[in-house]
Amino acid sequence: MSAATHDCTEPRQESGDDLLEAFLALDTPEGFKAELIEGEIVVTPPPDGDHEGAIGWVIKRIMRLCGDDIHVAGTKGLALASDRYIPDLTFYREGAFEGQPSWMVPNGVVMVVEVTSGRAQKDREAKRKGYASAEIPLYLLVDRQRDEVVLHSEPRHGDYLTTTRVPVGDPLPLPAPFGFELSTDRLT
Repeated sequence: MSAATHDCTEPRQESGDDLLEAFLALDTPEGFKAELIEGEIVVTPPPDGDHEGAIGWVIKRIMRLCGDDIHVAGTKGLALASDRYIPDLTFYREGAFEGQPSWMVPNGVVMVVEVTSGRAQKDREAKRKGYASAEIPLYLLVDRQRDEVVLHSEPRHGDYLTTTRVPVGDPLPLPAPFGFELSTDRLT
């Protein structure tokens, strides 16, 4: 990614302008993804096959049971205050991405999904708080290191009020706009 291809219209904060500019000017190697998480530039290598298998399973199970007004995207850049996240999956309402820049404010996003890799603590803490601060209704975390699936819901004041954990293999209830149980038996 280069600064020339970036089209973020969100106003920048004075403290952190240099870091944000450096981040936006990164020329990330092909297949890698770069995120700005709590003032730290995090560059992640391509995921392993088990990670991608879990992503495929979530997509298949959720989209099979969703109505036509919910869509899914992988690797959509989300602008969350001064941070920049790229969730493994972003579920969104019809039309939410139309006309949006590379780094968009998450209006119309109903759920983000992360599958843990090498920096699981970032997914468990920093990203949870970032997604909640942006008022994304649901954050689904497939925690491969802990063999559990975690759903955070009801964002308030920078965190989620409700957390539901199930061991991999147990069904996980997904609230509206989904309204069904997610099978988790093939997520590790």
